[in-house]
Amino acid sequence: MAVTTSGSLPDEVYDIVVIGAGVVGTAIARELARYPLRIALVEASDDVGDGTSKANTAILHTGFDAVPGSLESRLVREGQRLLAAYAAEAGIPVEPVGALLVAWDDEQLAALPRLVEKAERNGYRETRIIGADELYAREPCLGPGALGALDVPGESVICPWTTTLAYATQAVRAGADLHLNCAVKRVDAGSAHELTTVRGPLRTHTLINAAGLRADEIDRMLGHADFTVRPRRGQLMVFDKFARDLVRHILLPVPTALGKGVLVAPTVYGNVLLGPTAEDLEDKTATRSTAEGLAFLRERGGRVLPALLDEEVTAVYAGLRAATEDDDYQIRHHPEQRYMTVGGIRSTGLTASMAIAAHVVELLAGAGRELGTPRDHEPVRMPNIGEAFPRPYERADLIAADPEYGRLVCHCERVSRGEIRDALASTIAPSTPEGLRRRTRARGGRCQGFYCGAAVRALLAPGATGACAASEGGGPSLRPEVGP
Repeated sequence: MAVTTSGSLPDEVYDIVVIGAGVVGTAIARELARYPLRIALVEASDDVGDGTSKANTAILHTGFDAVPGSLESRLVREGQRLLAAYAAEAGIPVEPVGALLVAWDDEQLAALPRLVEKAERNGYRETRIIGADELYAREPCLGPGALGALDVPGESVICPWTTTLAYATQAVRAGADLHLNCAVKRVDAGSAHELTTVRGPLRTHTLINAAGLRADEIDRMLGHADFTVRPRRGQLMVFDKFARDLVRHILLPVPTALGKGVLVAPTVYGNVLLGPTAEDLEDKTATRSTAEGLAFLRERGGRVLPALLDEEVTAVYAGLRAATEDDDYQIRHHPEQRYMTVGGIRSTGLTASMAIAAHVVELLAGAGRELGTPRDHEPVRMPNIGEAFPRPYERADLIAADPEYGRLVCHCERVSRGEIRDALASTIAPSTPEGLRRRTRARGGRCQGFYCGAAVRALLAPGATGACAASEGGGPSLRPEVGP
């Protein structure tokens, strides 16, 4: 097993190479690593989960409103069950808060029975329609004028960063190679596929394309034009933790053809999320937020939860979904080429990720690909960065055993030097402040790194040996009054 970020690539022919280390690509690599195969996962960025997977609404879906009979519907339903169990085992933060689809006019109210029927066709039978009185009893800060809602109790919020990292960690520990900073520029088919990457050539017998926004481009390198990815930008706003008591459920509008619309939702980190927009673009790098987009979100958010607009915004961000001309996932197997595309995976991809991985293995085996006898993964337990369970700074036993867990570096998010030290020594260590933030929440709070940025950069500097080497003193010992 190896994690490489620079230098030449191995001079060998892998059994299978997976392009793309987002949540879907890492899930596929993890599943394949159970077999006696030489697996490589290649990623253009310097970290796993650095594309669409890092910038989504972080919902663990039930699949109640998927297109009935679609591949997405089946895989979301299966994936929700698999990921919920895996999250509990691996320590991935999940909060089962439930969702309410709020009807604001008679037309939306009339659509709710059809959504109940759709949910039942998708195998989800827990929805029910509630009236305005129950709705306001459950969400007292909801804006005026709501007529009722569809209650979907199985919806949850989850940490997408920890999920992707857990998959990748298990894949690498099971023997897979992870090659970062390794964008694929060309694919030449032969007795083995030869990938021309920015770090040199890479060869493989079988190629799996999970390249997200670039999946259609890789597809065309293999001679296919089955779909086109048109990025759909979703801008989102993150509100400070003081807003958390304003909302108890994921609040959704009645869905449209473009998606679930603008939601207001709690996050596992203790914040409140507002978004996303749904803007079809041509530019696959257009992850900038816009004044127009944020104004649109504030207008929608003010209708749903008026008091939210009085709260502090700690961050804004934008993600690009890999939308295609088709409503379903684009998973296409070409056995004669030893090639598979796993494309068009949109906002439900996080939920469906484990089921997508199992489906990919089934397709390979069904086409006669000899995989060997699978083995169980060694369990992995990820550091908790959610608020549903005690964080290290709250655990007297942990601090007594190792005082570094009681010395805060990031006061806004209560991140200790012990957590940063552990992240830097982990199987897939961060190389940037952003990568460290996704592993620990450092620099993710209301000051956005204004106070802790220098200490965090020092800890990441080449030659720093452990959390204590970066800044002597490094902040006060933990005290109850420590905070922003």
